[in-house]
Amino acid sequence: MAKVTTDAGKPTEHRVWIRAVIYIAVTHAFAGFVVLLFALGGRG
Repeated sequence: MAKVTTDAGKPTEHRVWIRAVIYIAVTHAFAGFVVLLFALGGRG
């Protein structure tokens, strides 16, 4: 049986997924902001 990584007795797998979702959302928001800057810059 695989050993479960724990932090203070709690499994950490759930928090890893939450962190991954947050990182993906922030990356997409930043990329959208950069695209917006290019779109606004191209208009002028």
